[in-house]
Amino acid sequence: MSDAPVFPKRAPAHAAMTQFPIRDGELIVGGQKLSLLAERVGQTPFYAYDRSLLRARAAQLRDALPKQVKLHYAMKANPLPAVVGLMAGLVDGIDVASAGELQVALNAGADPAEISFAGPGKRDIELNQAVAAGVLINVESPRELPVLAAASQRMGLPARVAVRVNPDFELKGSGMKMGGGPKQFGIDTEVLPELLAEIGRLSLAFEGFHLFAGSQNLRAESICEAQQKSYELALRLAQHAPAPVKFLNLGGGFGIPYFPGEQPLDLAPIGENLQQLVGRAAQEMPQASLVIELGRYFVGEAGVYVTRIVDRKVSRGQVYLVADGGLNHHLAASGNFGQVVRKNYPATIGNKAGSAEREPASVVGPLCTPLDLLADRMELPVAEVGDLAVVFQSGAYGRSASPQDFLGHPHCVEVLV
Repeated sequence: MSDAPVFPKRAPAHAAMTQFPIRDGELIVGGQKLSLLAERVGQTPFYAYDRSLLRARAAQLRDALPKQVKLHYAMKANPLPAVVGLMAGLVDGIDVASAGELQVALNAGADPAEISFAGPGKRDIELNQAVAAGVLINVESPRELPVLAAASQRMGLPARVAVRVNPDFELKGSGMKMGGGPKQFGIDTEVLPELLAEIGRLSLAFEGFHLFAGSQNLRAESICEAQQKSYELALRLAQHAPAPVKFLNLGGGFGIPYFPGEQPLDLAPIGENLQQLVGRAAQEMPQASLVIELGRYFVGEAGVYVTRIVDRKVSRGQVYLVADGGLNHHLAASGNFGQVVRKNYPATIGNKAGSAEREPASVVGPLCTPLDLLADRMELPVAEVGDLAVVFQSGAYGRSASPQDFLGHPHCVEVLV
């Protein structure tokens, strides 16, 4: 049986991507017409991220969630240094997943006291770097503890640790489940009392817990349930902790709509739920700061991928728009980054976005594989060679999550506008 995504016979229509207006028939990104932005960038393909949308999303979250809740940006979603630098000024902390990301966050001016480092395969050298930088390390294996203790003793610095918990529940409705059942992430709930005791014996600076049950969830009730269960679990585990809980990362999981029929996440019930948990924490874990960790939700809707049409072909009645970029730059939009049944990301012809003349067409990349497909039989403005195809919802897990060296085509670039 093939592992290739299953392709639908006909692509249903997407909702309009209203975060990017249309002026004089062209998509506007960062206040500029797309064709002019392409001239400014100097090449296609490229990613463009709109800083005004990043600021607006941060403000929306501040308004919807209790002010006591800290917002962290999970930079794995988009590690472009310019984006991380902007986000560092909009959020309370940065979550990193490697020493490479840690260096980007530090270079961007993020406060080490508000950087947390998670990952199931931290090398000893990375653990040493994290101790030296003074960041919070989310422990995911007993193997990490003696390494951290030795680094702390050698450097004369505290090894700040939280424990990433693999809970005994999953985030219902998640596009990707990160906890519950057997997982490579975190430490199983049932063995945590022993590990917490070991943290105390090694005199590591215990600060709290990190729970991340899943991601890409559009159901507010599921997110609220996971937050409640995560809080209750942390409260039980706190009884075994060697020090009071100061840091409680309840994860994220906030999704964005990609596909037909999906609706934006309703933040109001999540804010109400967190307000209740903030009130409880003030009594039950008075030293604890509650943290929400978001990546995709911050940046996903603020980005577009832009690729130029280099050929227009008709094969047995089907129009193919062959572009200069594809899955080598945008693996997720091709359907090969977690999709089982392939669905189209929202897309358009950006320099003709206001055109009423439309046709069903497929946008494909330049690679020698049928998997190199960005839009499958979508209703798009009629395009010719030289036009600019745009894939929306591309601010997260784009360039950095794609195999750019595959088949040796040129790399794409990224801009913050």
